[in-house]
Amino acid sequence: MGLVTVLPFTLAYAAANRPLLAFSARVAGDDARTRIVIDFEKKPDFSVHYVTAPERVIVDLPATAFGFPAEDLAARGLFKDIRYGTMDEQSARIVLTAKKPVKLVLAETQPNDNGSFRLVLDAEMTSKDTFANLVRTQSWDMPAPPSPEPLALTEQDNVFTVAVDAGHGGIDAGATGAATKTPEKTITLAFARALAERLGKIDGVKTVLTRDNDTFLSLSERVTLARQGHADLFISLHADTLAQKDIRGATVYTLSDKASDRMAENLAARENLSDELAGYSIQSGPPEVADILLDLTRRETQAFSTALAANVVESFEGQVGLINNPHRYAGFQVLRAPDIPSVLLELGFLSNPEDEKLLLDEAWRQKVIDRLGDAVGRYRERALANGG
Repeated sequence: MGLVTVLPFTLAYAAANRPLLAFSARVAGDDARTRIVIDFEKKPDFSVHYVTAPERVIVDLPATAFGFPAEDLAARGLFKDIRYGTMDEQSARIVLTAKKPVKLVLAETQPNDNGSFRLVLDAEMTSKDTFANLVRTQSWDMPAPPSPEPLALTEQDNVFTVAVDAGHGGIDAGATGAATKTPEKTITLAFARALAERLGKIDGVKTVLTRDNDTFLSLSERVTLARQGHADLFISLHADTLAQKDIRGATVYTLSDKASDRMAENLAARENLSDELAGYSIQSGPPEVADILLDLTRRETQAFSTALAANVVESFEGQVGLINNPHRYAGFQVLRAPDIPSVLLELGFLSNPEDEKLLLDEAWRQKVIDRLGDAVGRYRERALANGG
């Protein structure tokens, strides 16, 4: 299982052994999904296996000359170390050492326009149990695993699943109450737990919590956990602060590249800094296939997100305080799942004394949760009536 140091590619070595030439490489992604692409002169045969202690993904190749700068395959995203080199005269190996349990959701060769080929590996975070099962059930004699579509949209099932996301957590405390100094992460977690319990009582509905304790999750992790849970809805809960302390009430946000107003734009910019504030560098996620099907999926999802927001506003009106123009929109990273209707709910503002009191009041919290349960139930009934 040892790895031989990378050998320099020379003409004499090429003439004697005729290895494959890997002439370029690139890595893109974050701590939830990471893509590795390596370009080969000819189509490479390859196999993939998983190894524990530490968690690694092993990619075995025929004899290969790696003719690209080492920094082009520098570790990032889900991987803390990437090594590659020759094993013997007939084989080479790439070893991807992960920061956390991972699985490949795509592993395939694809043709380039110039007659060369690229090896595409899409890794996604997974649970320890899933990784252990991959190790336990694999065979070292098997070829590369079957490849799903590059963007595996959420699977259809007979259960209506709601992902409830408690904003912030761990090192990212979020906003702080002006009077009580209560951190936003504590308020959102209490709301998320209670909302999940309430929604779970609706016949045919189950819930998934992105976090159930004081743990930091990156924005990408939150979306990925929702998709892995086959969520049909995603609700992210927050309680921010504003410089204008007189503004109070709930707000429902949906995704848009152009913000509805300056307040929404500033709030989205602040929320999107969550990863950076917690020490995670901002990195672009794995590229997705830009095709007509995906574009239609995004548009349909956005329409459903708007419908969900309308249901929340309708349920709150006359029962729970709302700000003016309570449905707003901006470029929140946590709402970017292309196939899950998603909203971000600002329950109120910790910068406002009255809102802060309500956010910490258990009776008020239950009232809000009941209204949200009504909104989700009504949304689900309308979706089912329309064949959704």
